[in-house]
Amino acid sequence: MTRFSLLDLVPVREGDTVATALAHAADLAAHAEAQGYHRFWVAEHHGMAGIASAATAVLLAHIGHATSTIRIGAGGIMLPNHAPLVIAEQFGTLDALFPGRVDLGLGRAPGSDQRVAQAIRRTLSGGADQFPRDVMELQAYFSKDERLSIQATPGAGADVPLWILGSSLYGAQLAAMLGLPYAFASHFAPAALDEAIAIYRREFRPSAQLQYPYVMAGYNVFAADTAEEAHLLASSMQQSFVRLRTGQPGKLQPPVPGYYDALPAQAQAMLSDVLSVSSIGTQADVESDIAAFLRRTQADELILTGQIFDPAARKHSFAIAMAAAQTVTTCEAA
Repeated sequence: MTRFSLLDLVPVREGDTVATALAHAADLAAHAEAQGYHRFWVAEHHGMAGIASAATAVLLAHIGHATSTIRIGAGGIMLPNHAPLVIAEQFGTLDALFPGRVDLGLGRAPGSDQRVAQAIRRTLSGGADQFPRDVMELQAYFSKDERLSIQATPGAGADVPLWILGSSLYGAQLAAMLGLPYAFASHFAPAALDEAIAIYRREFRPSAQLQYPYVMAGYNVFAADTAEEAHLLASSMQQSFVRLRTGQPGKLQPPVPGYYDALPAQAQAMLSDVLSVSSIGTQADVESDIAAFLRRTQADELILTGQIFDPAARKHSFAIAMAAAQTVTTCEAA
């Protein structure tokens, strides 16, 4: 049966502070737990005024204390920014605090532009090219590999499942080779989705962590009691993408009536492309859209996301989405 989870980018709204964004993230995680979502992930981003998840492990500790049963994790940690030992220690600490609840998704993008990447790493030598080696080094720290000259404390022996994240064929190939679950970023980069899933499943090699391929796909949801309201809610995220693509990123903006229809054709085409894996509408719309997407991908899990300006409307959207998901999974089981 398909699982459903949430990805929160921890948006900082126009007129709000980072402290408020972090409080909303914890509140949303508790809401997701109450609604029955399987896991709650946040992602590493840097140098972006509208996203408050840069210190990802610290944020996960905050979220872990606001919840009790839902799995929490990084979707993901951009491993080229960090020494694998440091990540093993951070997520080993999280596992000690919240045993059996912590996931670690790994990406090879910087989660920033080159200026910020330079500030984080000091040197860009190696970087993403060393990603497979760094993943295996991280695995060795968690497994207490005796060939290592140093043990991660905390970290050695921690129960932290690793995931490979991706938006291209590279991540699919690496996840298959290492026998790890694979999460595809179809919520903002859907172009290679079908081919990446096919490669991953075809080339998958069983591992100690995973015997069969396991696919998670990102999916945007903007749900409301009426289709008109849902389209209004979606306009905040649409504004974010347009501003990002035109070099004007910033805080999450309030919704604007008729925003999409007022855009030039080129901007509409861009949004239709990057946000093509989305559902905007009522519960019935979301049910139909999710069912069609699952028929297309046969994904084992969907991780839902959607940047909505009003926190109460965002919680309501994800409640509607879970009701839709439960209907879809009931039909699957029938």
